[in-house]
Amino acid sequence: MKEISISPELREKVTGIRLSCIECDVQVGEKNKILWEKIENKIIELSNLLEVENISKIEAIADSRKAYKMCGKDPARYRLSAEALLRRVVKRKELYQVNNVVDLLNLVSISTGFSIGGYDADKINGGAMFGIGKRDEPYEGIGRGELNIEFMPVFRDDTGAFGTPTSDSVRTSVSLNTKRFLMIVIDYGASEKLEKATKMAVDLLKTFAGAARFEIKTIV
Repeated sequence: MKEISISPELREKVTGIRLSCIECDVQVGEKNKILWEKIENKIIELSNLLEVENISKIEAIADSRKAYKMCGKDPARYRLSAEALLRRVVKRKELYQVNNVVDLLNLVSISTGFSIGGYDADKINGGAMFGIGKRDEPYEGIGRGELNIEFMPVFRDDTGAFGTPTSDSVRTSVSLNTKRFLMIVIDYGASEKLEKATKMAVDLLKTFAGAARFEIKTIV
């Protein structure tokens, strides 16, 4: 597995932070019908249960929003990916369809409230450290253009920043050519649900992405 760590600066500001890291071989495809049916069923379930104004109160999302504020970022202006996905589910009753790997990652995220990073492990240069974004350190976010990551929790490798809980970068994005996949479930509040989210992700990866050669590690 890639060497992954949390910077002292971020650890000091967000004392309960943990990362559940899953690295595995995957088979990426454009669409999986059975997986998408599961996602549609979850969308119906959540849209019937949730109101938009209650999404920010979900434990994992509330902890994530608090962490953003501790780092100096406004979570209302730069929404966490899990919160943005759930708002879309409740308001529009839909999600974007990307590929089987990204789709199953999104299913875990809307089911648990955790923001989750998903990367082509072979595009990560060296190890990765989870720290805090600096000024003049933008990158091209997936579907967002240039993203201002100052004061935002951010993953960096030897090349530079490549992932935040708001939007991952185009540079390390998952494509149909991805062979080795790295998923990082970000827990800002020492939630008891992290283990459950990790198990759900592993099961979905095995079932819908033919995943093999798993390496799993919790970073604290």
